[in-house]
Amino acid sequence: MKVIKIGIVEDELIIADTIIATLQNLGYETTEPCMTYTRALEMIEEDKPDLVLLDIQLAGKKTGIDVAEVLNRDYDIPFIFLTSNADVATIEEAKLVNPYAYLVKPFNKDDLFTAIEIAMSNYGNKIERKAAAINNEKLKNVLFIKNKDRFHSIKHDDILFLKSDHVYVEISTEKETHLVRSTLENFVQKLPLSFFQVHRRFIINLNYLTEIKADHVMVKEHEIPLSKSNRIALMKIIDLF
Repeated sequence: MKVIKIGIVEDELIIADTIIATLQNLGYETTEPCMTYTRALEMIEEDKPDLVLLDIQLAGKKTGIDVAEVLNRDYDIPFIFLTSNADVATIEEAKLVNPYAYLVKPFNKDDLFTAIEIAMSNYGNKIERKAAAINNEKLKNVLFIKNKDRFHSIKHDDILFLKSDHVYVEISTEKETHLVRSTLENFVQKLPLSFFQVHRRFIINLNYLTEIKADHVMVKEHEIPLSKSNRIALMKIIDLF
């Protein structure tokens, strides 16, 4: 199991040494303590900690909140604020950068351990949710079809049209046609708004629509039948009225 490396940004050296000793006793790896904004950024870049314990008040003009803004913007590293001030103004300012926890000095070993473990757990959950959102977004752009004992993905953007053929559906792209045992209705809810049903047997990708006539449309070089009722709806969609 990977040992968690914790960056220490604390301008009181005695407190920093105590925190480091406590963390090492708990089994964490630590960096050398930093007292300023500039040194904190150097430590983050060089040591790449998994989490940062961040004092709000630092030596110099810039504060731990300034460091937190960089962590959020450039590194996506979780951090826990350390402070001697529990006043409303300080807490409200700290909340703006979304710390993963907030420890008021003096704190004990159990407080420190609990804050770190909860922060790392919340960060892990955040990463999982982010990955899931990305994957879901990717899945929105593809259609999965079953071919024997495996599933094959087709990008929505590659599909020209779908055609119902009894108990099968033909999915046509510019390069090939896939035959799937299904009904056209099963695909209606799976496809984005750029697809439109022009006939009881055909769904087309409007991005490839090149011409509309009285009883058919052209999708690239393919002539697709167009029913009267669907023609009216199609004309409204493409704003020809």
